[in-house]
Amino acid sequence: MKNTKLLAGEKFPTIQITDTNGNLASLSDAAHLGEDKGKWSLVVVYRGYHCPICLKYLNSLTEYTAKLKSLNIDVVAVSADTPEQLDKMKDKGLDVNFPVVTGLTLTQMHALGLYISDPMSDSETDHAFPEPGLFVVNPKGETVMIEIANAPFIRPDLEQFVSGLEFALNKNYPVRGTHQN
Repeated sequence: MKNTKLLAGEKFPTIQITDTNGNLASLSDAAHLGEDKGKWSLVVVYRGYHCPICLKYLNSLTEYTAKLKSLNIDVVAVSADTPEQLDKMKDKGLDVNFPVVTGLTLTQMHALGLYISDPMSDSETDHAFPEPGLFVVNPKGETVMIEIANAPFIRPDLEQFVSGLEFALNKNYPVRGTHQN
């Protein structure tokens, strides 16, 4: 199956995932996409419990959630992990103040245009997993900003990213790059 890249300005896809209680939920509900007038969402896709860079990145993101909340941006992180694997990540030190959900499928990864990797060994994980992605979604459910990486160490610097979001939202910065050649 070939990936179809999600374009800026398109609706964020409807994706069913497993919430922290093990129940099936909509990713948009977990992130509060479009729930409140003026509410934005940041959807962070991470590789999984086996990735120490992901653990560090998600824990670092916690430092910025107050600023994001002040900008009316909710945060949710998602992976292809199972709830049990999420528990293992918490045992490794995951300590965040935003929802982390599981159960992203290959079909959903393709819908988001993510790069997908297979484990290099059984000790890594037991399933294909997404490489990192960030999606900023406006209150209408439109994907406004997209960052998709093909390796775990290619991610936006959080301080620069959040200050850029603040600038863009305060200046009513338009959606850019809405098509690919």
